[in-house]
Amino acid sequence: MPKFITIGYGDPAGYDRTPGPVKDAAHAQDAKLRSEGAVIGIADTPVQVRNPEARGVETRDGPFMSSALPIAGFAVIEATDLADAIEKVSHVPCAIAHGVVEVWPLKEVS
Repeated sequence: MPKFITIGYGDPAGYDRTPGPVKDAAHAQDAKLRSEGAVIGIADTPVQVRNPEARGVETRDGPFMSSALPIAGFAVIEATDLADAIEKVSHVPCAIAHGVVEVWPLKEVS
């Protein structure tokens, strides 16, 4: 089954203004996705890694990209197609709490 990487963006203000029952349903959707084998995690502090021409590893604390909303979390889900993946994540906390979820089809390399 195809895999998708999802990136959830959101902030506490959007989450806090979302009604409790709506948030509860969104957390239930996360639990359902986990029961289907999704790997879901909350974003922590990133580290940028570079190794130009394999001459030495360079690291820098913090994200490489920035956005209007901070990254809240990531997931790897399975879905029959992009439309199914969109449906599955349209009910997770970031999507319903005034945030956004990006869905990236994962093309595995061999």
